[in-house]
Amino acid sequence: MVLERVTTPRVKIGIFGIGLHAYWEQFPGLKERLEGYQRDIELRLRALGAEVVSAGLVDTAPAARDAGARFTGEDVDLVICYVGTYATSSQVVPAVQGVNRPVLVLNLQPTPALDYERTDTGEWLANCCVCCVPELAGAFTRCGIPFNVVSGLLREEDGAAGAQAWREIADWVAAAGVTRALGGGRLGFLGHTYPGMLDLYSDFTMITGQTGLHVEILEIDDLQTRVDAATPDEIRRHLEVTYQAFEISEDSPSDPLARAPLPDDLEWAARVSVGLDALRRDFALDALAYYYRGLGGNTAERLGAGLILGNTLLTGRGVPCAGEGDAKTAIAMLIMDRLGAGGSFTEFAAMDFVDDFLLMGHDGPFHLAIAEGRPVLRGLELFHGKRGGGVSVEARVKTGPVTILTMTQTADGRLKLLTAEGESLPGPTLRVGNTTSRIAFDLSPHEFINRWCSHGPTHHCALGVGHHASRLAKVARLLGLEVAHVNGSG
Repeated sequence: MVLERVTTPRVKIGIFGIGLHAYWEQFPGLKERLEGYQRDIELRLRALGAEVVSAGLVDTAPAARDAGARFTGEDVDLVICYVGTYATSSQVVPAVQGVNRPVLVLNLQPTPALDYERTDTGEWLANCCVCCVPELAGAFTRCGIPFNVVSGLLREEDGAAGAQAWREIADWVAAAGVTRALGGGRLGFLGHTYPGMLDLYSDFTMITGQTGLHVEILEIDDLQTRVDAATPDEIRRHLEVTYQAFEISEDSPSDPLARAPLPDDLEWAARVSVGLDALRRDFALDALAYYYRGLGGNTAERLGAGLILGNTLLTGRGVPCAGEGDAKTAIAMLIMDRLGAGGSFTEFAAMDFVDDFLLMGHDGPFHLAIAEGRPVLRGLELFHGKRGGGVSVEARVKTGPVTILTMTQTADGRLKLLTAEGESLPGPTLRVGNTTSRIAFDLSPHEFINRWCSHGPTHHCALGVGHHASRLAKVARLLGLEVAHVNGSG
């Protein structure tokens, strides 16, 4: 038995091709040839998972205005301008000026090189897409229209320039999917931020203004009511999922605080998981930041101590949950999840100067899809730095390439993305009921931390599998955010 994954709508791409109307009568068959190329591009975009809104081949300013009106009405996430041949910028700008969406200009030549001694004017015009791209770039810049250009070959199988171009296009489609998830998403904020963690504090209006996310303020009572309403069948179902997804631990050989979970603690964690699922459903949440301290063993303290299992299950289903009330890291986790990278709640835990890696992890939720083997459920007599005790998740990320993403905030209130690509290494980790992984970067541990901290990061991050710095840079570009990448060269 599994709990269904929560997903967001597909990215919606508006596309139009361009060419000069005067060419069609002069060169019969040219228009039809370019329309065929555009259909091929649209098929490839659909294969990348996009919903395509096509305005066809646009060759006049009035047709461009009609295309722009259609893109606005369809609420597309990204507009693609396929440059089939030369066109004046005056017949292109109206298609995008009022849409208020980023533009991707495709400068994709159908042949690797012209047969110069045998090519006539018509054949040249079918390959001269590069001619007007600088003109478009100049016009878009002066009109304040955000844009990016992808140049290469039309077909990825025709050489390295084609393969690279379509990798870039796939990255832009994925990045636009992230912005759609954010723009239509809802972030729940349950409780409050961990007291004193100044780097975590956020202005919710700023989050909405810069990402499009709605922030739903939730009371601990909203969760308590739903936990109280959990039925025996629902609790049993969540326990079944728990026993399938996790290994239930024995006592830790290294930490006397970490022990086999008590049956009552497991049942309580499953009950809270039912309540969290109802909270997610009733408020249509796409992500959650949470923390509640409680006091003296009261019901709120017990509830706050029972969140880890349920929030791990939610994170694995596509509703990332960040502890300690860290809204910015919940957003970073959502970005990583929608890129297919997972994204677990993580921080730096220790430096290893013998094998040159950083130990990274946290107490709290883990993304089940990126676990190396089955995660372990341990019982903890206390949660260090927090009140109460109960069931906790012990896991590590899969060995292989990884990316970390932090969303931080600058002194002038702007959100900023900070990324680094590394490698998850095999080897022993802690057995203390936390998620810990051995992560190596292309800098020594101390050099990496020095460079990472120079960007003023939030101290948490989202840890995901695969290398995604290029896609994350595109996400930042589409959102209009600053992005920095930490590696050995910068």
